[in-house]
Amino acid sequence: MLHNIWDAVLYHPLINALAFLVSIVPGGDLGIAVILLTILVKLILFPLSQKSLENQAAMTMLAPELNKIKKSGATKEEQARMTFELYKKHKTNPFSGCLLVLIQIPIIFALYYVFYKGIKFDAGVIYSFIHVPEEINTVFLGILDLNAKSIFLAVLAGISQYLQAYFMPTPAPSSSSDSSDPNSFAESFSKSMAMQMKYIFPFIVAFIAYSISGAIALYWIVSNLFSVAQQVYVNKTEKKRLDKEVEVLIHE
Repeated sequence: MLHNIWDAVLYHPLINALAFLVSIVPGGDLGIAVILLTILVKLILFPLSQKSLENQAAMTMLAPELNKIKKSGATKEEQARMTFELYKKHKTNPFSGCLLVLIQIPIIFALYYVFYKGIKFDAGVIYSFIHVPEEINTVFLGILDLNAKSIFLAVLAGISQYLQAYFMPTPAPSSSSDSSDPNSFAESFSKSMAMQMKYIFPFIVAFIAYSISGAIALYWIVSNLFSVAQQVYVNKTEKKRLDKEVEVLIHE
């Protein structure tokens, strides 16, 4: 049952989209089709990921204000009220990104599965209105065979993963130095995870990309570079938005 839903809602639409793109790109270049499909999916997910990134960036920039609330000496209930007012004032919801990420995960995995399973445009999978590509050129730009392992693309996938982690906003450290404080543990855990995502996960991505195929590596590269560009844009625009709100509040 779940497998049928997965195929009907996610896998079949993606494999058909890839078939359509291969049929229209010059020379049936699979690499160009993979790039276009990855960008198409990222654009469809853009409103969801944009909202999530905006909230993440805002939370990072509001960290100093949150620390002031923690140091205020107010009761837990009063701190909660002040924190809620801060979020409301800056139109930020720290929990809104969670649901958005959960929605994106199945789509991202389905896209990954399309490349992992191998590019096969079987008659039983392709929709009747989609033209089955007569030619599938797996040699990207006449240089890289996407059906084979590519150390070059794998290394680029790892580098792109590092860049994505590098541009992710990191929370400002808490002013609390009490190691018994639960917030201190949470911050230490968060910092540890950030370090692993930045310095260890890129090697994992490169290894997986090399172990499977060049198509997976190319998908990862394009997806990560798109995310980097989106993150840089969000960081700049969100900072400008919060700076303007602060100026308005000061002059009120």
